[in-house]
Amino acid sequence: MNILNIEKISKTYMSKPVLKEVSLGIDDSDKIGVVGTNGTGKSTLLSIVADVVEPDSGEVIKGNDIRISYLSQNPTFDDNKTVLENITSLIYQGDDNWDKMGEIKASLAKFGIDDPEVNPSVLSGGQKKRAALVAAIMAPSDLLILDEPTNHLDSAMIDYLENYLQSYRGAILMVTHDRYFLDEVTDKIVEIDKGNLYSYDANYSGFLDLKQQRLDYELAAERKAATLYKKDLAWMMRGARARSTKQKAHIQRFEALRDRTKPEEEREVILSSLASRMGNKTIILDSISKSYDGRVLFKDFSYTFNKLDRIGIIGPNGCGKSTLMKSIIGEVELDSGTVEIGQTIKIGYFSQENEALDENSRVIDYIKDTAEYIRTEDGLVSASSMCERFLFNADLQYAPISKLSGGEKRRLYLLKVLMTSPNVIILDEPTNDLDIQTLRVLEDYLDEFAGIIITVSHDRYFLDRVVTRIFSFENVNGEVELFQSEGGYSDYLEHKKSIANYENADSKPKKDKDDDLSAKSKKSYKAPREKTKFSFKEQREYDTIEDEISELEERSAELDKLIIEAATDYPRLVELSKEKEEVDQKAEDKLERYIELQEMLDGFKS
Repeated sequence: MNILNIEKISKTYMSKPVLKEVSLGIDDSDKIGVVGTNGTGKSTLLSIVADVVEPDSGEVIKGNDIRISYLSQNPTFDDNKTVLENITSLIYQGDDNWDKMGEIKASLAKFGIDDPEVNPSVLSGGQKKRAALVAAIMAPSDLLILDEPTNHLDSAMIDYLENYLQSYRGAILMVTHDRYFLDEVTDKIVEIDKGNLYSYDANYSGFLDLKQQRLDYELAAERKAATLYKKDLAWMMRGARARSTKQKAHIQRFEALRDRTKPEEEREVILSSLASRMGNKTIILDSISKSYDGRVLFKDFSYTFNKLDRIGIIGPNGCGKSTLMKSIIGEVELDSGTVEIGQTIKIGYFSQENEALDENSRVIDYIKDTAEYIRTEDGLVSASSMCERFLFNADLQYAPISKLSGGEKRRLYLLKVLMTSPNVIILDEPTNDLDIQTLRVLEDYLDEFAGIIITVSHDRYFLDRVVTRIFSFENVNGEVELFQSEGGYSDYLEHKKSIANYENADSKPKKDKDDDLSAKSKKSYKAPREKTKFSFKEQREYDTIEDEISELEERSAELDKLIIEAATDYPRLVELSKEKEEVDQKAEDKLERYIELQEMLDGFKS
């Protein structure tokens, strides 16, 4: 049943038309995802449907008694009330008989708000967004409108929200960059492109196929129109005159073809790898520890980054992920341990919050402050050309930053980070507020990046696409441990599942002696669990053993020279000869161990 219609809505911001007479019907069971590049009007469309923003023209027609619940991108709270009072005032809406106080508190706890009586002024932006999400999903509604609901949620929260929305009885209209989330929750995709609205009856994966079909059709139609235009142009050049109704119609057709709007090829962020040269020494974390207010975030953690490491860091909100990254770049002082950074290491840090932007500064000047030109695989590229590649056309380049949407500011900040030509990229929640198109090309760029990538993210698709190793903050026997797993996020889940199954099997009650004898008489036995991956210690050993062998071989060569120089100093000669014997033995042992580990790895792959 139809519950709401958008009729020829138009909206212009700062002389930029974002919506051009768009129309859309919403049925009571629709689950609609809205996609499009940052700044195209996704949030504007949602706010108009929610009756928060007035359109310039057109109207929103909804059925009688249709209730709408809305989560804005940047929710606000009344600081004169507690969080709980804010939420209940939004949920009750004058219905004194609807009382679910206990359920509200439980939902707040699920989304990391343990004290419902806290004042909103002490909450972070992410906590406020999660509290507002609780209010939105718990308010009785026929249409639930969500603007970036997965921002600031950890993996467990995203799973909970995904399951909740899958069983939600009502219509959903939402904007999100989380592609797995779109696939699991939506059954219709609405795309906003150059002010126009296109609707597809499919989830995100189906939308990609249907959109390509639309673009192919538009290009085929343009080729036909171009051919017809050439013929009509030749006819006009022969001196055609409107002597008859038929000729008048022909001239009108020519004029329509001449003035037609041609389909534009989809613009994409194009950026070749810009990594600086990296020496042998990368980043070494040696027994680092950090606590806040008596709570241990990480303890005695050590790791040496390899030159092409792609590390994804996951864990609940507040567990210390961002603190670990800030410890690496020196923004947070450690309680103990050291971080050693090689002389050739150049870090590009994309923080969770944009750096302070001068709203009056022009886009092009903000980029030029970093570099006038940069060297890419295609040679020197100007700051202006880089802005073009990052979807900032000439008009936007010379516009003040204040004119940009939140997502466009995020994209601009990302471009500045990448233009510093880092060989280590640290990304803290890079998928927040970036549109899917930008994320896709960022992922392609990271595929070719010749350096180290370290990222904190709750975006499961992004982790599967980019990283090859997961660091997971996990509470083990009351202590925080960083669990390491090879592969992306899905591989990590499978690894954890296999460990849980193995531990559950070991924890089953043991059979008594008679049962064991009976089992043996039947020649039944439990086959040993076949290893499919290195253990944490084995993986760490494998990652560092080649460097250790090289160091031992270099030391052995140095000792050879020292022995020759000490030929007349007998005590010194004995000392050096003994050390060389020990070093050579260690190198031989390490080499044998390396061969053993390599055979194990080959066995895993087969």
